[in-house]
Amino acid sequence: MKSRPSALRDFTVDRRVWLLSAVALVIGAGGAALAVLLLRAIALATNVFYYHRLSLAMVGPAGSTLSPWIMPLVPMVGGLLVGLVAHYGSDKIRGHGIPEAIEAILLRGARVDPKVALLKPLSAAIAIGSGGPFGAEGPIIMTGGAFGSLVAQWLHLTDAERTTLLVAGAAAGMSATFAAPIAAILIAVELLLFEWRPRSLVPVAVASVVAAALRVGWLGPGPLFPVDLHSTIPLGRTLLLAAPLGMVVGLASAGLSRLMYSFEDGFEHVCGRLGLHWMWWPAIGGIGIGLGGFFFPRGLGVGYDNIAELLRGNAPIALLVGLLVAKSLMWAFSLSSGTSGGVLAPLLMIGAALGESVAQLAHLPGETQALWALMGMGAMLSGALGVPLTAILFSIELTHALPALLPLALACTASYLVTSLVMPRSILTEKLSRRGYHLSREYGVDPLEMVSVADVMTEMSPHAETGDALPEALPEVLAYTDETCRAVAEEMAITGVMSMLVVDRETGRVRGSISAQELLIGRRRHVDRELERSSTFRSG
Repeated sequence: MKSRPSALRDFTVDRRVWLLSAVALVIGAGGAALAVLLLRAIALATNVFYYHRLSLAMVGPAGSTLSPWIMPLVPMVGGLLVGLVAHYGSDKIRGHGIPEAIEAILLRGARVDPKVALLKPLSAAIAIGSGGPFGAEGPIIMTGGAFGSLVAQWLHLTDAERTTLLVAGAAAGMSATFAAPIAAILIAVELLLFEWRPRSLVPVAVASVVAAALRVGWLGPGPLFPVDLHSTIPLGRTLLLAAPLGMVVGLASAGLSRLMYSFEDGFEHVCGRLGLHWMWWPAIGGIGIGLGGFFFPRGLGVGYDNIAELLRGNAPIALLVGLLVAKSLMWAFSLSSGTSGGVLAPLLMIGAALGESVAQLAHLPGETQALWALMGMGAMLSGALGVPLTAILFSIELTHALPALLPLALACTASYLVTSLVMPRSILTEKLSRRGYHLSREYGVDPLEMVSVADVMTEMSPHAETGDALPEALPEVLAYTDETCRAVAEEMAITGVMSMLVVDRETGRVRGSISAQELLIGRRRHVDRELERSSTFRSG
């Protein structure tokens, strides 16, 4: 008799996972190479825009010898070029990168236009190299995902398998960029895969590990921002204060999200009334970058050096204020204009500045200030993106500061709690919602998976209690007493049959029947568990 293999196993995985894992080896290598190329392209663009030379040296705009009256014009030129690339190339290059990857997964069958794989890193290099206060992670996630999607489209794969390879490419790019392979796997689960299954987790992990291994030879082993914390930090006092800090940072992350989308609404409203095509909006965003850079040059570019200084403790007040005010405004205003850039690095920077500002106000010593900067950094990422596990592991992998694990975990959890209560959507999913797509990011076991067919089926009449043998004209679609209701629901969805005979797998005898109506009983039990309240222990 036919048996649906998913019905009686812990995991819905088959031998095709070997094929996907083998392909993920190639995608991991390709994602790492693309990450290196993007970082080099950003360096080249920065040298061209601010130093007028062809060089791959890793420099920042703040060290340029350009006239302070000329420097504010550079981001405007970069924004203009990005708008032209988006208009005449592909408008999919606009924005953070991660929402676009999610949209490709959910709405386009994990199919990405080949042009995106080329134009996204090009536009990101121009935007960041011309002073854009963005991170490279969003563009590389989209670029790596595009590469994974292109490889998948050459193969004979299902929609779910293409999604796995797209996400594998995205994870590989992030792993290589930040030397954070475990965090790259977790962000794939928390933000992109919409599932936690071996069939997708294994290939994504393979790609991430391969990319991290190749990064060692190409960019260095990491950590990106080493922090030397001793195990003698005042753990008890820090734990008491970690949760309040996380809550404050969570509120700040909600404020940043609303600030950015307020600017976006402003662009839509003002530019729409003026009849100004969106192609010109990044140039307007560049004006904001230039003005901010005039007063605070260290707000230009990716700003990894700022993060490193914050994580050493004792950062100057001017840097803290500049990051909290100027960097926040520059980033929110310019990104809302539709240019190409990421959100992770700016969020890490602003969160670290907020954490260290609180530490300085409390007159804490330098090493403790570094710990608070680290907690603020992780809490900001956790709250803004809604990825607490990724934020904890990402912060540890970026710094290798293992003594900070407990207070960091508490701060990230507190921030996640606050933002999940006050923000209906994260800074990434809000963009999808504005395009008319809503998604739930709560993952759990299907309630029908926890109910067997025998629990809800309509049993045979009493006079046929022992069950009749199956007739010779055996129905093609059957249900079995030991199956889960989820497996039966899947079979009904595939075949269109809304009612099945239920048989005993061992004896082959008919025991009853099951229809879509009975399947709703499993759903009702789940609703009851969520809504009905009772006291287990009662007095008297």
